[in-house]
Amino acid sequence: MPGIMALRKRAADDKPLKNAKIVGCTHINAQTAVLIETLVELGAQVRWAACNIYSTQNEVAAALAYAGYPVFAWRGETEEDFWWCIDKCVAAENWQPNMILDDGGDATHLMLKKYNAMFKMIQGIVEESVTGVHRLYQLSKAGKLSVPAMNVNDSVTKTKFDNLYSCRESIIDSLKRSTDIMFGGKQVVICGYGEVGKGCCQALKGLGCIVYITEIDPICALQASMDGFRVMKLNEVIRNVDIVITATGNKNVVTREHMDKMKNGCVVCNMGHSNTEIDVNSLRTPDLTWEKVRSQVDHVIWPDGKRIVLLAEGRLVNLSCSSIPSFVVSITAATQALALIELFNAPSGRYKSDVYLLPKKMDEYVASLHLPTFDAHLTELTDEQAKYMGLNKAGPFKPNYYRY
Repeated sequence: MPGIMALRKRAADDKPLKNAKIVGCTHINAQTAVLIETLVELGAQVRWAACNIYSTQNEVAAALAYAGYPVFAWRGETEEDFWWCIDKCVAAENWQPNMILDDGGDATHLMLKKYNAMFKMIQGIVEESVTGVHRLYQLSKAGKLSVPAMNVNDSVTKTKFDNLYSCRESIIDSLKRSTDIMFGGKQVVICGYGEVGKGCCQALKGLGCIVYITEIDPICALQASMDGFRVMKLNEVIRNVDIVITATGNKNVVTREHMDKMKNGCVVCNMGHSNTEIDVNSLRTPDLTWEKVRSQVDHVIWPDGKRIVLLAEGRLVNLSCSSIPSFVVSITAATQALALIELFNAPSGRYKSDVYLLPKKMDEYVASLHLPTFDAHLTELTDEQAKYMGLNKAGPFKPNYYRY
């Protein structure tokens, strides 16, 4: 994790997070442990819970707890356990959190609903998922967001590298680890052609799959069409496809009606943050039989013998059935750490109670921390070139509205 380690080394002496008390609610794996150690090295106190009941690496959670970090998480939590763990991070003796690092908005949601007075003392929220960012914008629109929040999900480094490049690799690894499927010639429908959907499509097309896209956004639909994919309604292809992947951030994208029409052996999984994209609850009825094949793999069997293969009970498949590269997590972790530093140290009045994007200069800084890994050498502008373009030689090099 070159970027986050470089940031730790450069900022350790300054302790920019001294007196920060951070509630963290993210996936808990080896890479998260590096982030937690970095935040503490930079002066913060932390308490941590998992944002997904299946993604926690127990050995990592145990090692963190053994090292003295307050971590409340284990793989296979119940829903009740899940909320208990977050509650333990928020409410503790002699503990008043002043920062939240969230992935999905659950820590923010619990504090706002259950500990409103405590929530009003928060200096800033950093959110890294589409789902969590959507919830923050809803709170802001309703006038219920009383603290500033940083949307790192839509930072360029997070969106392109975590959502696109990482998912391009992890979707294949997830499906291979959990099933014995051969991809060549398989028909796949991917719901959503955002950055995650694009990454999944590239990978599956490269392995010889016939890929269909469902989309609500005409711009994304046109992109998919120009990239060579058929854009269809789910009902038009659901009877024929071998794999169904959701990547929308929405709810009930795949319903019981859709699953009733699926062919025998169809693999169903979710690459979005929330477990609401596939209506799994509609499958828990007396007429259907659940058969656990292995960890994170269930066969759901219909009365006529048809079965579908459901992965991770509809939760985030690449973190439940696989893992993601440390290099990519380094990029995301560096954006999270910088966002926490920025919000915690910002002078009064710089940020109001609203949702902000990571400043462009920080985005570029995160990218620069990772270039040495590739022995990449940036070209420097001459004074004349910088003046001609109206740029500072040190950046930022693109306006906020630039689309990479």
